[in-house]
Amino acid sequence: MPDESVSQDTKYLGIVLKKIYVCKAYQPKFGQGKSISFDEFKMIYGSDPFYSWFGLDNPLMYAAHKAAGGITSLYRQIGIGCEQLFRQIIRDQLNLTAEQATWSYKVKSVKGKDRTLSLDGRIEIEDLSSDEHRERVRSWIDEAARHLNMDEEIARVLKGAVFEVRQGYKSKDSKRQNADIGNAGTAYAHGYLPVVSVLSTQIDSDVAERYINSGWLLLQGHLSESPVTSTYAFCKQVLDYDLADLLQRHSVELKQAVEEVLEALLSPSDKVEAPALSSVELEMKDELELVDELESDAENEN
Repeated sequence: MPDESVSQDTKYLGIVLKKIYVCKAYQPKFGQGKSISFDEFKMIYGSDPFYSWFGLDNPLMYAAHKAAGGITSLYRQIGIGCEQLFRQIIRDQLNLTAEQATWSYKVKSVKGKDRTLSLDGRIEIEDLSSDEHRERVRSWIDEAARHLNMDEEIARVLKGAVFEVRQGYKSKDSKRQNADIGNAGTAYAHGYLPVVSVLSTQIDSDVAERYINSGWLLLQGHLSESPVTSTYAFCKQVLDYDLADLLQRHSVELKQAVEEVLEALLSPSDKVEAPALSSVELEMKDELELVDELESDAENEN
């Protein structure tokens, strides 16, 4: 079991850092279906007459692919880390199990097979053991319903909320949006308020409008005092945890981790493999190992 003496800060920071450092070892795939080392790239592109005629086997081409794909991976891993952090905060602050803090449902695919779709977090009022927690969440749901101009009859039957957590949302991918809109409809059908919780302010205005019009409550990463518009106000007022304060106090460690990953991604191509542990990784070694234990415990609960 995790060491209870480890502070909440170091546990939460470890969740995010672990995902960031995954990107240090990123290698592009070049359509091969697996990560390709620099030596493999030279062999694949160098042996292709057409590519070699154009000079596409140039080491700079490998470096460019590594940087472009690696930075996309960095954004993605930050998002995954924030999703896991958000769910862990819900569990810790509301005394929920891993199963209680997650939500999934099954749909039929075109071929008639069951597909399981899931969202990133769940709060169901019935699962809350504290009267204070139940009252706080119920009050927030009622405020959110008014904010969305929701019909009172629908608002009365809401038994909780389900969350989709993003670090940002710049994509206008219609397939992704349609899937999220479908999730919202299913959430309401099961008695949950669907919530998109964005940690940054990076969301396209057209996308934001479409989600709101589809019934999602949109929380963004601005520092307002409204728990029905701000992710950080929601965490502070409803979950009783100051997430903005955590990230601000540990901004130095987060910036250092991102800088080290960027340096690895932008370094000469023959130095990409087997990156050494950074100073932050060495200092956080125990906390990163704790994150592994927490993830293992969560899997066992499920």
